[in-house]
This record gives sequence, structure tokens and C-alpha cells, in this order.
Amino acid sequence: MRQTADLNQRIDSLNRVNVQKDNEINDMLETLNTIEDGFRAINEAQGRVTIERRGEGADAAQRIRENMQFINETLNQNKELINKLRLRLRDSNTASDQLRKTLENLTTQLEAKESELAVLRQELEAKDIHIAELDEQVSQLNEDVVMLKDENAQKTETIGSQDKELNTAWYVFGTKRELKEQNILKSGEVLQGNFNKNYFTKIDIRVDKEIKLMSRDARILTNHPASSYTLERDANKQYVLRITNPQQFWSTSKYLVVQVK
Repeated sequence: MRQTADLNQRIDSLNRVNVQKDNEINDMLETLNTIEDGFRAINEAQGRVTIERRGEGADAAQRIRENMQFINETLNQNKELINKLRLRLRDSNTASDQLRKTLENLTTQLEAKESELAVLRQELEAKDIHIAELDEQVSQLNEDVVMLKDENAQKTETIGSQDKELNTAWYVFGTKRELKEQNILKSGEVLQGNFNKNYFTKIDIRVDKEIKLMSRDARILTNHPASSYTLERDANKQYVLRITNPQQFWSTSKYLVVQVK
């Protein structure tokens, strides 16, 4: 009965993780749809401005101003959404390369629209349709796009470094005496106080999924979900730790301690 309860608990935990991942991806896709809807609305407003430019009189000029105001506000909204989505993708472990590529395309589209807006304003001013109230906002948008390019370069470098750090873990295996000598095991507690971190081996959790423990007796002292690994014996009857679900295995601790004899 207890085994069944433990199994059900692990299944529930996995289901919650999957639901959380699905919700995260759905939220990001919804944001992408909002951004794309914004660009479609901008295109439609640009088309209305083109039509109104052929007209004459105060009414046509006013409608042009209203459409230009809408374009500017929607561009600013898309810029904010793109920035927020970029931060979410940076911190997400579930986002796909396709989502990141889509975000890059939207950033390029944002820059192109800003350039089109600048040209359109010049053409309107040539017809004495001045949109003075937009001058400051458009100037700010130009500065923001430049800053966005600089931030992209810096964030790309930072993300690479953070990605490597997020996928780094450390493991050690040794006898009870060896672990005590390094303060890794102290008074029956593991990794408490000032233990010797240099005694651990550094690994990339995306690559290193099998650890040979070189012993016929092995006991994992740190806390890792039981469903995320197996302990099996090799041809020499020595234990090998196989990590079947790295993200889940290392979710509770980036340090692995195994006591052997």
C-alpha cells in the first residue's frame, strides 16, 4: 500500500510539473499572439494613413494624426511585450528554439516598423501635416530601439554564461571516513557547514547522466527524486548511477553525495 501511495505521489508531482510547463508555454504563446496582433493593427493603420494622404482638409489631417498616434502607442506596447517575453525566455527551461527564433523575428520587425514610421512622418511633414505631439515620443522610441540592440548583445552573452551555470552540478562519492574528513558528512548530516567544495567533481547535467561509483555498496545521501534515477550494477557487480531525468534529479540540489564502501 505504501509503495502504491508513493507511486501516486510521484505521478501527481510529475503531473503538476507538466501542467506548470504547459501553462508557461501557453502564456508565452499568448504574448506572441498579442504582439503579432499589434503589428497587424499597425499595418492596417499605415494603410489608412496612405489613403488619407490623398485627401484634403482638416478632417483628413486629423484622421492622419489619430492613426499616427495609434501606431506609435501600439509600437511602444509591442516593445514592452517583447522585452518581457525576452526575460521570460531567458529564465525558462521549457521554451523551445522556435520560440526564441520567433522572438528574434519580432524584434527585427519592431526595428523595421520604427524606420517606416520615421519615413512616414517625413512624408507627412512635407505636406505640412505636422504631428508635433509625437516628436518627443518618436525620439524616445528611436533611443529605445538603439538601447534594445545593445541590450540584446549583452543579454546574449549573459544568457550563455547563465545557461552554463544553470546546467552545472557537482558530485562526490567516498567512504564515510573520507566524507567526514572533508566535512561533507558531519554528525550524521550532509553538506552542513563549511565542507570542501574542491573535493567535488564538476559536471554538465545535460551531458553527464551516468556516474560509475566503483563500489559494490552505495548509498545516496543527498535528496533527489527517486523517479529520476536508477542504481544498477555493472558486469563487475559495482554500482552505476544512471540519471534518467536530469532536470528533476538536480531540482532539489546541485550537489550529489554518495557514500560507498
